Amino acid sequence: MLSKSCEYGIRATLYIASETRKKQRVSLRDISRKIKSPEAFTAKILQKLVKHNIVTSVKGSGGGFEMATANLSTISMKDLVTAIDGDGLFTRCSLGLHECSETNPCPFHFKYKPVKENLKNLFEQTNLEELMSDLSEGKTFLKL
Repeated sequence: MLSKSCEYGIRATLYIASETRKKQRVSLRDISRKIKSPEAFTAKILQKLVKHNIVTSVKGSGGGFEMATANLSTISMKDLVTAIDGDGLFTRCSLGLHECSETNPCPFHFKYKPVKENLKNLFEQTNLEELMSDLSEGKTFLKL
């Protein structure tokens, strides 16, 4: 359902958030190793996250990537997905038909529409703080 870029981007963001909580910045190399993604690919994903103010890049000695911990409660999963892949997950035709719309629906349009709406609501209502809390409380895991 999510693109590889999105999967890696979410994992990278959660890793950066966990290190930021420890008052640590993380390098591109460290992030790419932890999420098992090629460095150049990870760099492109992180550029998008920086552009959308989800993570911050600090240049120079002691630099790396970090997040404002205060932002964890305001950054939703939808923000992450949209920053990396745009809003297609929530708007595109499930059959990939560009002409599909409310007035010109594909055969699956009206069956899939509520699923997209529910997915969008779920992603809007889930923020990074919730995910980080579940991780730190041991309710969930993130294999890095």
